[in-house]
Amino acid sequence: MSLPRITVFPLLDPEEPLRKRAPAVDETGRPLSDFMMIIPGLKERPQRLIQAVTTEIHAALACFPDAVVFAELNVKLNLLWVSIRPISGVRFEIASAIQNRVPEARLVSHI
Repeated sequence: MSLPRITVFPLLDPEEPLRKRAPAVDETGRPLSDFMMIIPGLKERPQRLIQAVTTEIHAALACFPDAVVFAELNVKLNLLWVSIRPISGVRFEIASAIQNRVPEARLVSHI
């Protein structure tokens, strides 16, 4: 089983439900963990500002190559979904790194 690459690009209207796109397990069958962040008002911003936010998120996630498995930014929902390997404390480190680059981003849920 190959996992999807980390791609953070603005999705306006995904064709498949997230549950079909986001991986639930890693390549060895171990369960992954997930969290969501909301970015209020993102969809109302001009395209160049949406792209700037996307770039900042990608840069933050790139600092955690051993932890982040999948990420998706849904502009229509102002929602960032991140799937990670279950490493103690890394979820909050990643969320903080994103907030440092995108201060309006808020951690809203994690599993």
